[in-house]
Amino acid sequence: MRIALLQMTAGIDPAANAATIEGAVTEAKAGGAVMLFTPEMSGLLDRDRERAAQSIVVEADDVVLAATRAAARRDGLWVHVGSLAIRRDDGGLANRGFVIDDRGEIRARYDKLHLFDVDLPTGERWRESASYVAGDAAVLVETPAGTLGPTICYDLRFPDLYRALSDAGATVLSVPAAFTRPTGAAHWHVLLRARAIEAGCFVVAAAQTGVHADGRATFGHSLVVDPWGEVLLDMGEGQGVAFADIDPGRVAEVRARVPALAHRRAIPPVSR
Repeated sequence: MRIALLQMTAGIDPAANAATIEGAVTEAKAGGAVMLFTPEMSGLLDRDRERAAQSIVVEADDVVLAATRAAARRDGLWVHVGSLAIRRDDGGLANRGFVIDDRGEIRARYDKLHLFDVDLPTGERWRESASYVAGDAAVLVETPAGTLGPTICYDLRFPDLYRALSDAGATVLSVPAAFTRPTGAAHWHVLLRARAIEAGCFVVAAAQTGVHADGRATFGHSLVVDPWGEVLLDMGEGQGVAFADIDPGRVAEVRARVPALAHRRAIPPVSR
């Protein structure tokens, strides 16, 4: 089956980002995809907290979510919105992914579990926890592409999450992201391939790319990796929609060749 990925340079205007996603839905459907995957923070990428706060609203008022649902319904295509900045009912903010079916209905929500707080050697300083509330649950959802375990960006560095998802039946793992360029160049490919191999799953990672309106630069290189660790798609640094053909039977084939999932054991306490 065919899936599509959108690699974009999201900016500070949600309406413009919504238009990009709407166009990608139409292009993905025309290209024969059963599902489109978009990056982390597809609706708004703005590190100016005061300015961003003016655009972050509850789900019911989010223009990007509404536009994507309408486009999915119009074109009859499933869409995994990698994440949007959403205001929670308690007033806090969530970095939340959505799986939307071909009728425009929301089938699953996932709030990012691991928040990115770091001081980089380049002088960049990120404090995601200063703005967002971490999620408290992993999620599985049935989609035309397979049993999907959605994750978001920094989650990639925590293999226990992917172990839990594959143990629960995931065959596809999504890792929408807005990786910085230094960490992307060093770790993006190797971590995504490792998660695919460990879990015996396809990994789909739609990414932000380029220099954004808020001044940050992201790595790009949206990837699709098969359960053997083979890279089926690498989008480089350009913007646009690209396609990958995945064979659901590949999951069972690889897991039979290397039955690591069947050999997993609970790890006893470490002795000293």
